[in-house]
Amino acid sequence: MDSGLAALLGAAVGSATTLGAAIVNGRAQARTQHAQWSRQHRRDAYATYLGALHDRDIAMDAVLDALRPDAPDLSDVDEKTGRFVTLAREVHRAAEIVILEGPAPLADAAERVTHASGDLSHVVRRMAANARAGDTTHKAEDIVLAAERQAILYQAVKDFRLAARGAIGRTD
Repeated sequence: MDSGLAALLGAAVGSATTLGAAIVNGRAQARTQHAQWSRQHRRDAYATYLGALHDRDIAMDAVLDALRPDAPDLSDVDEKTGRFVTLAREVHRAAEIVILEGPAPLADAAERVTHASGDLSHVVRRMAANARAGDTTHKAEDIVLAAERQAILYQAVKDFRLAARGAIGRTD
């Protein structure tokens, strides 16, 4: 084999090797970028959901505070309940994105938050109906039950937060 042909063959092998390495590196970089984009998208969905939960929980606290007096101002209760309902809808919308974007364990954690929230809402609705009827028979026990349900909801949100951290790769 003459030296020109050997040089040409060497250049062809070198070029093929370089091209192969570039393709492998390009695919690896694309996978890494997609994984980063996916993590960021999930993180944003989880943060939106947690923010909506926070706002809704503040509104729930306002409703409970409005129901605490012996003779609650029903127009105030209605106004605060309306705000709560609006924010609860935002939570539901945010939860749907979490369920679509997140892994199954995170969707399960969001469902537990929804269930705990529903249990608390049921007590608050009963308290509001009793306030409208002027019935204070079960008020003290409903206030205690609402506090218990709030603690359960708080724990469910903490569990969701922990699951979300795991889903985006944050375990520290």
